[in-house]
Amino acid sequence: MTTEQKIIKNKVGLLKLAEQLGSVSKACKVFGYSRDSFYRFKELYDKGGELALQEISRRKPLLKNRVAPEVEEAVREIAFQYPAYGQVRASNELRKIGIIISPFGVRGVWLRHDLATFKKRLKYLEARMAQEKGIFTEAQLVALERAKDEKESHGEIETEHPGYLGSQDTFYVGNMKGVGKIYQQTFIDTYSKVAFAKLYDRKNSLVSADMLNDRVIPFFDEHEIPLLRVLTDRGSEYCGNREEHDYQLYLALENIDHTKTKAKSPQTNGICERFHRTILNEFYNVAFRKKVYTSLEQLQADLDEWIYDYNTQRTHQGKYCFGKTPLATFKDSLSIAKDKMLDLKLQTA
Repeated sequence: MTTEQKIIKNKVGLLKLAEQLGSVSKACKVFGYSRDSFYRFKELYDKGGELALQEISRRKPLLKNRVAPEVEEAVREIAFQYPAYGQVRASNELRKIGIIISPFGVRGVWLRHDLATFKKRLKYLEARMAQEKGIFTEAQLVALERAKDEKESHGEIETEHPGYLGSQDTFYVGNMKGVGKIYQQTFIDTYSKVAFAKLYDRKNSLVSADMLNDRVIPFFDEHEIPLLRVLTDRGSEYCGNREEHDYQLYLALENIDHTKTKAKSPQTNGICERFHRTILNEFYNVAFRKKVYTSLEQLQADLDEWIYDYNTQRTHQGKYCFGKTPLATFKDSLSIAKDKMLDLKLQTA
């Protein structure tokens, strides 16, 4: 028995039960129909029998307030050609080619086709390009680059090989008697998760640059690959006048690009933030319970041991580590970085 036949059987049963009981209300209560439905069914049955009781479905959508199909297609196309445009700018662009539709009309079309946000329009762009195997226009490339920068500014890192992008941040350790406030400069290679940490009794641009010069750059030089970019927050130790700021000057000297977290948003650096929670729970909280430190050098020595174990013994389940240690991941993927360097040399030659 089909679904339609079952529906007709229920309606006929309702009519017969009402006749047997002599009560429309009781019959409706048993079958779960309203009295209005009963009288509508009875009228149909009296006029056309059981066939008149077939379920009538509205197959055509209500097209009231819908734009013409060709206009709707043009609105979808503008989302593909210019994914970074909002609804107002898209409406203006369409007016230039003689298609009149309001910004609210554009948004309505985008909502129906799941294109209402920049992120969704980018997904649509990437999906169509993958299917059509086309070439990106300048506007499309700009939109993709903008999305990439926004991801990085919020801690969503896209990285291709060791040295492609490092994340640096300042961590306040605490106050040590005889020393004062202690700050940790942290650097993490975002691909391999190899970490570096050095302690200072102050927080400024000089110590931020010293961290790179003393620990990070020598490590990359040793493995014969460059550090291309660094991601930091917008703290004064990382940002300032390029002509006078020690950190900015050092980055320029080493030819390292500087990416900063987005303004007017929570100033957190996701990669370092997670590492700081780990080092606080697994090193500092344990070390300060077991030992009384009287100098920064003593604490640095124990910190260096912990960092060495972190890089060489602790396995990671990250995107590129696959259960390997950070240092093993770094060494295993050095060939990727060197191949990229070779490709770049060939392109500029």
